[in-house]
Amino acid sequence: MNKKDTANVENIYKLEGRVPVAKAVPFGLQHILAMFVANIAPIFIVAGACGLSSKQSAMLIQSAMIIAGIGTLIQLFPIWKVGSGLPIVMGISFTFVSVFCYLGPEYGYNSIVGAVLIGGIVEGVLGLFAKYWTRIITPIVAASVVTAIGFSLLSVGASSFGGGSGSKEFGSATNWILGVFTLLCCLLFNIFAKSYFKQLSVLFGLLAGYIAAVCMGVVDFSSLKGTAVIALPSILPFRPEFHANAIISVILIFLVSATETIGDTSALASSGLNRPATQKETAGSIACDGFVSACSTIFGCLPITSFSQNVGLVAMTKVVNRFTIATGAVIMILAGVFPIFGAVLATLPDAVLGGCTIMMFGTIVISGLQMIGNCGFTQRNITIAALSISIGIGFTQVPQIFAIFPKIVETVFAENCVAVVFLVAVILNLVLPKNMELTE
Repeated sequence: MNKKDTANVENIYKLEGRVPVAKAVPFGLQHILAMFVANIAPIFIVAGACGLSSKQSAMLIQSAMIIAGIGTLIQLFPIWKVGSGLPIVMGISFTFVSVFCYLGPEYGYNSIVGAVLIGGIVEGVLGLFAKYWTRIITPIVAASVVTAIGFSLLSVGASSFGGGSGSKEFGSATNWILGVFTLLCCLLFNIFAKSYFKQLSVLFGLLAGYIAAVCMGVVDFSSLKGTAVIALPSILPFRPEFHANAIISVILIFLVSATETIGDTSALASSGLNRPATQKETAGSIACDGFVSACSTIFGCLPITSFSQNVGLVAMTKVVNRFTIATGAVIMILAGVFPIFGAVLATLPDAVLGGCTIMMFGTIVISGLQMIGNCGFTQRNITIAALSISIGIGFTQVPQIFAIFPKIVETVFAENCVAVVFLVAVILNLVLPKNMELTE
């Protein structure tokens, strides 16, 4: 390897700079494999709740890959004030699933599309004017939210490790073997690989785990039958319908999504670039979250948001190069245009994914704790972090505690610890005295 190639490869640790395509693609693919199942899972759940046909579900999955790829490219390379310029990977948001499963049977899927269109525009506008309201999100508030995001994902990683929520074989010996094998492959590759190859440990673990799953006969290839090789996405397959109750509910969840995006942006800048996110980056990130979600309705699809598992991957590998992550976005778009490619990726067993992601999610927790440490352990900071995290995580583990509140409050907060942590942290930050230290 000559000096020029070394310089190019080392650019994977820099935000700017080109990396040879052949070397960038594996890192981009690693990001896509880490989020692929989570990107299409909300589609399956919401489509099932709304009674959509298998043909309609397949169409939405195709659209989900395309809009996620477009959203990621806009985050990487902003258009006007939309996009952060940071290596943030976008995907279909899980945050909306519970409210959509309530609204869909009540008003129909078309009402979801209409509510997402309005809600996305509202969040996008809030992003453009973020400089006027993000001042309430001080470093300790952001640090508390990042820590909460990490903790909230641990159960997601554990669920995947066991075989996926709702799986008949959940917690079986087969899933344990695949999960442990994949995790060990990731760790061993990280220990023994040299140079920048170390940062491909997740990709290696996913491939090794997938091969093991094929050998064990647990990969289901039946979904590949009848899958088109190439297909263009449908435009306006669902005409938007507008119902006040649906719109208000979805706008509230978009505010929660904005909270998570703020946390993800802060975590990525802190763990990947060793600096706090700028106001411009945060505003652009939120605007992208909203406006691209609104554009998602053109394909009849659900809202997108920043993916925390990919933030964890950046924190673990320190690969932040925008061009490198962009290759992953292109792969997502190709997976949408060539459905057969996406169908193959969808056969990745949950246990294999869980073996790789469990450590990534733990990395987000550690990043949040490091951010809290950087804020300083003053009595005020300790109070904000301790109380917001304990209420947010504690109360949402016992969702029945919200039973006395209106249904909309229960829908927004009962199962979303990030929203509760954010709300409590902001209130405490506003009401607590600036100096709480003991004085003689």
